[in-house]
Amino acid sequence: MRKQSKNKGIIKHKNELKFKRFQDEIGIHFHEEKLLKQAFTHSSYVNEHRRKPYEDNERLEFLGDAVLELTVSQFLYKKYPMMSEGELTKLRAAIVCEPSLVKFSTEMKFGELILLGKGEEMTGGRERPALLADVFEAFIGAVYLDQGLDTVVSILEKVVYPKINVGAFSHVMDYKSQLQELVQRGSAGMIEYSILEESGPAHNRQFISRVSLNNDELGVGNGRSKKEAEQQAAQKALEKLKQKLDA
Repeated sequence: MRKQSKNKGIIKHKNELKFKRFQDEIGIHFHEEKLLKQAFTHSSYVNEHRRKPYEDNERLEFLGDAVLELTVSQFLYKKYPMMSEGELTKLRAAIVCEPSLVKFSTEMKFGELILLGKGEEMTGGRERPALLADVFEAFIGAVYLDQGLDTVVSILEKVVYPKINVGAFSHVMDYKSQLQELVQRGSAGMIEYSILEESGPAHNRQFISRVSLNNDELGVGNGRSKKEAEQQAAQKALEKLKQKLDA
């Protein structure tokens, strides 16, 4: 009995060190560390520790889902002033969907921090996509309650927003249509795309595309297909035109 109690004490101490190290790594120290631990506590862990007042992360997940949707919506609204409501909704859905949340969670090494019941642990729960996605939302909810919205945004600026900026979700965006719409709206002339360069072996081709307006270069992009390169060129062109409009 004493040995079992000692083992539990060792495990608890290890968990405490993990959460402390994690806070040091992200540069955020919780006022209420209980919230942080709750964000990583799965219901299976609570079920195995009924005598202690543990709370699972499901309510924090609910809150984090709403906070994440708000902050991502605000970022997209400001970044893409020419994008329609439908396009914004489609892009946001791609960013906050389960596969994306799993990537964010994995990048932050959340799997190492999750508190699981023995059964869930043995069946690979620590790497289960749905569980990792839920933990990311719960963490965002915990940060919001403990630190406020600005700190949530500071985390997303490191983990989520850079991926949007480099076109990680460009497969759901149509920059060419947005550029065409903007140019037509201003009756500015004709847009033309041209491939400047093709390189690499057949299984890994790289294309560089240029988009021009009345023979004046607006943007250059690259990609693994002509379409991807043209989309990136159109994105650069939109950013360039937006800067002119804001000036």
